[in-house]
Amino acid sequence: MSPWFTWLTPAILLLLPWLVRDGVGMAQTTVCSRWDHSVGLDDLGLSQEGDVVIGAVFPIHNLPPAPDLSFSQPPDLQSCVNFLEEPLRWVHALVFAVDEINRNPFLLPGVRLGYRVLDSCGQHPWSLRGALALVSGGNLTWPSSDSHVPLVIGDASSTQAIILARTLGPLSVPVISYQASCACLSDRKEFPNFFRTIPSDVYQALSMARLTWLLGWTWVGAIAADNDYGRQAVFEAAVRGTGVCLAFFETLNRANLVRDVERAADTVQASTARVILVFLWYTDMEALLLELGRRNVTDRQFLASEAWSTSGQLLRNPALFNVSRGVVGVAIRSAPMPGFEAHLRSLHPSRRPGDILLKELWETEFGCSPGAAHANDTSLSPRPRLASCSGAETLEVVQSPFTDTSQLRVTYNVYLAVYAAAHALHSLLSCPQRDSPTWGSSFTCSPPHNISPAELLQHLNQVNFTTPLGEPFYFRGADVPAVYDLVNWQATLQGLLKLVTIGRVEGSNILINQSAIQWNTGSNMVPVSVCSDSCPPGTRVARKKGEPVCCFDCIPCAEGEVSNTTGSLQCDRCPLEFWSNGNRTACVPRQLEFLSFNDTMGVTLTTVAVCGAVATAAVFMLFVYHRHTPLVRANNSELSFLLLLSLKLCFLCSLVFIGRPSVWACRIRQAAFGVIFVLCLSCLLVKTIVVLAAFRSARPGAGQLMRWFGPVQQRGSVFLFTSVQVIICAVWLSISPPLPYRDLGLKGSKVILECEMGSVAGFSLVLGYIGLLASLCLLLAFLARKLPDNFNEAKFITFSMLIFCVVWMSFVPAYVSSPGKYADAVEIFAILASSFGLLFCLFAPKCYIILLRPERNTKKHMMSI
Repeated sequence: MSPWFTWLTPAILLLLPWLVRDGVGMAQTTVCSRWDHSVGLDDLGLSQEGDVVIGAVFPIHNLPPAPDLSFSQPPDLQSCVNFLEEPLRWVHALVFAVDEINRNPFLLPGVRLGYRVLDSCGQHPWSLRGALALVSGGNLTWPSSDSHVPLVIGDASSTQAIILARTLGPLSVPVISYQASCACLSDRKEFPNFFRTIPSDVYQALSMARLTWLLGWTWVGAIAADNDYGRQAVFEAAVRGTGVCLAFFETLNRANLVRDVERAADTVQASTARVILVFLWYTDMEALLLELGRRNVTDRQFLASEAWSTSGQLLRNPALFNVSRGVVGVAIRSAPMPGFEAHLRSLHPSRRPGDILLKELWETEFGCSPGAAHANDTSLSPRPRLASCSGAETLEVVQSPFTDTSQLRVTYNVYLAVYAAAHALHSLLSCPQRDSPTWGSSFTCSPPHNISPAELLQHLNQVNFTTPLGEPFYFRGADVPAVYDLVNWQATLQGLLKLVTIGRVEGSNILINQSAIQWNTGSNMVPVSVCSDSCPPGTRVARKKGEPVCCFDCIPCAEGEVSNTTGSLQCDRCPLEFWSNGNRTACVPRQLEFLSFNDTMGVTLTTVAVCGAVATAAVFMLFVYHRHTPLVRANNSELSFLLLLSLKLCFLCSLVFIGRPSVWACRIRQAAFGVIFVLCLSCLLVKTIVVLAAFRSARPGAGQLMRWFGPVQQRGSVFLFTSVQVIICAVWLSISPPLPYRDLGLKGSKVILECEMGSVAGFSLVLGYIGLLASLCLLLAFLARKLPDNFNEAKFITFSMLIFCVVWMSFVPAYVSSPGKYADAVEIFAILASSFGLLFCLFAPKCYIILLRPERNTKKHMMSI
């Protein structure tokens, strides 16, 4: 509302008598002088005397914007033109309701209800002036100056209703609006005297927001009237419509309608939003649709507010067919009014000679003048004089907005407003006896001839009755329970548009038949209007900084996270035993990973190990066959056979590391590895000691040395060295043995099944003891490398120990840094590499002599220097 009205209201109230009786009449004379006739506020002929008279204000005419209209020209100097048939039907809903009430013996018995109707012309000054005239009783034609009304029904516009409520509030005059839906009017502290029979825009905005979300529209534009109705409605839709973003927000001011319509059309044409929410009066919407049609912008889906969603003027305009086809809107609920159509079609100027508006209706429908409908033979618009009607004209067969009763929406609201006023008056005039127990101080009563508006206001707050249709009616503060129809503009075979009801809104529940909707494309497929397409399963929404929440990027879920719904805001972590599939849409059980006999690495290592074992067995068989030759018998052949047996076991023990780890496999593999290798190294160490002892015993005074290194001592030494490792392994396995372990954190989609060491100290002792024996063997073999012999075995032991030490020194860092099955592969490789090193370095030269140079396999050749 304009700021000037806030401070002007007290002045208006102080000057009320003068303004109504003198100023209003003077203003009327001024206005009407521009029409060349003089018409008072009451000269519409729409009034009826009664014991109690209710007042009403309707926008029966419209003041269209003119190029010369500006704030410098007083609004009350503008002519009221453009007769509107639908508001006239609203007027006769009041007349029809009053007639019903007067015929009802149970409602206001003995009291005749009257009415007084004025035209607001859809303008604030006219509406305010009319309301002040009604409540003060000021007029030119009524005989009694006490004919003021205790209640006003009107006006249609939210801004005008605010003006009336604020102006009449200090006088406690109730105002019941049939179409003012601004949410601000629900404030009982600011508007304690205001009521309405239309739901608040809070509910309409919530319904439209829920509808856009239900239909999948998250990126919408909005165009609203630049007044309380439009601004409040769009604000509610934007804030309360969770998930719905406004691509743009344009306002239209009726004072600058042409310029604002062009700007709004430019915005609609340039925007990517395909759905437009529109909160406009139907006359303003018509101008916008015409402009969009002129630009051939026909691919937009409009979501209409109740102010224009059922407008017959727009539906019947063929120029709007292409641009407005498929409109979906929230509409005021429709209800039947039995007998109302017959009432409308029975109207005739001859039966209502003073009704100027009925005369204008006749001129509009039949193109003729029914005669002097007024004493001065005047009309409210500067239309040319027409030929007189024959008198045979009738509304019985006329199809027009006035006679159309198929969708009674605002009309029914007016009907309910009259009944609410009547029941409040009935309650006021039917007060209990003062000595009754129900009599109290909360209610006061008045006689019919002197009704106090303040007392009527008290009873209106408590109104609760059943309508003629059997529905309960009551006020929640200023409001009524929210009920809406959902409508759709559908094309007919005749190339016209018709209004089809497709659903209903009751409170927060939306019932809609989507299959019955005809969209702007002519199909049943719901249009798409989004800033960003919904993120598919397997991705999540990533907000764009500085952009609306509806504009986002889709980021794939990380490994181990999934999203199985469209438009997920975050990805969910899979449980430990599960991992995300390739599309990141579901958690699947993790694959067990271990070194198996089926994968390539396992097959390769198994083949190499078997080959090593076969080669060792072949050497063993060769040595058995040539066991009596000097080369085999030299340096204790028994140790050589034991060494070959231990090497074969070294090759075979590597196979224990391949396959699914189990409790016994984990315990055996490390113990077998440690004991077998110690057996192998013990044989080598004893052989090296024997070589050194043999050559030392050849020196003078050392003949008894070999007595301490005979076969028994050699076997005992091997057994002793091996027993130490057996004891270490036994203690390790008894205290903290290796066990199968599922490692869930290394390979993502795979669970690493491996053998956990249990005791790092135990494994370190096993490796340390092997290293100790290998170091002693290397040291002794190195010392014996230059002893005189044609076949000095110490040299080959030295080379084999060098290979062994290098391999196992490299093993430690490689083993620690290798994950999962690769750690087992590294250990197997170290076992096989060191085993092959020992096999080839120790036995390849002997096999060469046995097989290829048998002449060297003699004692003489071996003893020669």
